[in-house]
Amino acid sequence: MHDQNFLIRESRSVFIDTPLFSIFIPSWNNLPYLKLCIDSVRKHTAFPCQIIVHINEGKDGTLDWVRSQADLSFTFSDENIGICYALNQCRTLAVADYLVYLNDDMYVCPGWDQHLFSEIKSIGHDAFFLSSTAIEPLPTGNDCVIVENFGEDSDSFLEESLLKKFQDVKKNDWHGATWPPNIVHRKTWDLVGGYSIEFSPGLYSDPDFSMKLWTAGLRLFKGIGASRVYHFGGKSTIRMVRNRGYYTFISKWGMTARTFTKIFLRRGEPFNGALSEPLIPFSVRMKNLFKRLLAAFK
Repeated sequence: MHDQNFLIRESRSVFIDTPLFSIFIPSWNNLPYLKLCIDSVRKHTAFPCQIIVHINEGKDGTLDWVRSQADLSFTFSDENIGICYALNQCRTLAVADYLVYLNDDMYVCPGWDQHLFSEIKSIGHDAFFLSSTAIEPLPTGNDCVIVENFGEDSDSFLEESLLKKFQDVKKNDWHGATWPPNIVHRKTWDLVGGYSIEFSPGLYSDPDFSMKLWTAGLRLFKGIGASRVYHFGGKSTIRMVRNRGYYTFISKWGMTARTFTKIFLRRGEPFNGALSEPLIPFSVRMKNLFKRLLAAFK
């Protein structure tokens, strides 16, 4: 259990005149990627935005660099408090109506925010959860991403090539928005209480947040094919100590995260409208019953 006395050692809120988005970027000793990420937001974001960084530890120079950037709001903890606490701390500084969660190892492409806001305007209400579409260098079996290699790390990043070609591969809108970059209205975020700290440092917190939205009645989980970011691929998560998030999710919701994302959210399928309550096959119900029993002993 974290002591609230050490969660936040320092914070700064920079005034931005009527931002459309507040962008949350948790970062853990990942300065080369954070610089690329923020540079891309500055260059390729069409609408006014508030950038809020949570700095975990910052031992690689991140804290000093963020302090030196006059347009960045930030919170800082001298321990790694993980993604869930970090995002919730960013929320305390947010002033925009729309809250964006962006990983620090992502580079946003031109038009990313315009495509998201165009979709929001066409929806006409606040009960949505949208994601941009990631371009990743290596195949992982994820139907939601475009596989195209523009560099596997910050040193090999082919920025010019990406900017010329990021629109070349056609990608339709898809069901199952879960991962960042994602966007919700602040009222929706506050309704479900942000990210759940029982998943600290963060593994399985993404499907948990989506499940909280589902139980609150939200049925529009949409990935926007035209809104694109380049994702170097888990540059922080590969360093994390793995939590028991798999079993925490099962104990909390009575099913595996895969059941939720594949059967409820239909993640990766072509988008064809708001989701409806799914029929869960008998074999899947039995599998989840076994998993719940197993989770009780983990």
